[in-house]
Amino acid sequence: MNRRSFIEKTSLSTAAMVSAFHISSFSQDRKLKIGLIGCGWYGMVDVKATLNAGGVEVIGICDIDTEHLKNSADELEKLQGARPKEFSEYLELLDMKGMDAVFIGTPPHWHALQFIAACEKGLDVYCEKPLSYDVNEGLAMIKAADKAGNIVQIGFQRRQSDAFKAAGEFISAGKAGKIHEIGVQIHYNPGINDTTVQAPPPSLDWESWCGPAPKLDYRPSIGHKAWRLEKEYGNGHLVDWGIHNIDIARKIMGFDMPVAFESNGGIYKLKGKITTPDTLNATMFFEDCPIIWQHRLWGTGDLHPEFNNGVFFYGEKATVFAADKKIVVMPAGKNQKQEVLDIPDPGMQNKHVAEFLQAVKTKNRNLIQCPIEEAFQSTATVQLAMISYYTGSKIIWDESKHQIIDNKEASSLLARAYRGAYKRPD
Repeated sequence: MNRRSFIEKTSLSTAAMVSAFHISSFSQDRKLKIGLIGCGWYGMVDVKATLNAGGVEVIGICDIDTEHLKNSADELEKLQGARPKEFSEYLELLDMKGMDAVFIGTPPHWHALQFIAACEKGLDVYCEKPLSYDVNEGLAMIKAADKAGNIVQIGFQRRQSDAFKAAGEFISAGKAGKIHEIGVQIHYNPGINDTTVQAPPPSLDWESWCGPAPKLDYRPSIGHKAWRLEKEYGNGHLVDWGIHNIDIARKIMGFDMPVAFESNGGIYKLKGKITTPDTLNATMFFEDCPIIWQHRLWGTGDLHPEFNNGVFFYGEKATVFAADKKIVVMPAGKNQKQEVLDIPDPGMQNKHVAEFLQAVKTKNRNLIQCPIEEAFQSTATVQLAMISYYTGSKIIWDESKHQIIDNKEASSLLARAYRGAYKRPD
């Protein structure tokens, strides 16, 4: 490995060593007043990032788990010196006077309703990925944001990664040559919680947690944090975690959406424990070149585990592997040596949240790294790949019409029926 030659031959050292984004403290001005819907694990990651940025007060939090609500309020009171108001209903939170922005950290089957309600209140919104549970919800969210004209940032924080930015510079400079294929993967072995059907914890309102999604019998394997591999709530590993690497590959290449999809796989190792594939191969045919996704939630993953999580850009002059904190280049030709550049992570999440706060403060949408239209394209891409898997069919996508062509079964999965009295957004 020759680190020095890689740095000398490229312009990446500046991007690698210096964070490109800095947010000044808001402490000299009025504090931004923010609310949080979903104050479990990642919702709290988001709002603690706001406190790190400064000039912010969390004035209200909402959750349908009373234990989450109390614990988060206690923690925020210690961190900021003021206790946020606590709500079990998100609409009551959104009615708070003086709120500037809201963070949405709930599971994806709740995103559309909460996001649209926030837009209708004129609030700026930071929403976790994926944008929505299904494709048509995402379109309704775009419509609501367009009508509101608010600031929106979606939680694709790898767009802040200096390593991925440096890989993009290397590729755009032509140093890898023409890219003919992109490989994306995240292999890992998940820990599966208890799959036994049982009563939910006393603190958890399971009826409200399920919301517009199907109400399954509770078991810890599909509850807090564990819903990601449940089809009805998280829609699987590609949609939950893989979406980050699909998004950054799209951004680096300047791609919109694929024109076709073909997926195959199954539940082999974790049958009876999860309801989405533990083994998946999905080809997303963009006009310029395909992106090929794979994951194995068992075994060792890649032959070389250091490549288990990242993106491979296969070019005529070189293959480039990019991950959160590292770039690896293998030049084409005989007797070439692999070159590695380690790039520290200066805090992707903190930068992504701070960027949103700066945009809210200045009302400058140009600061936003992941606007809702970009988030829709990445989210719909993985959703359509999963539709191909569920139907066992090739999907042809008309991006101009947002329709699947000549596939009635697949088209029916673009919008899931809502449960009970919940009404789908138009």
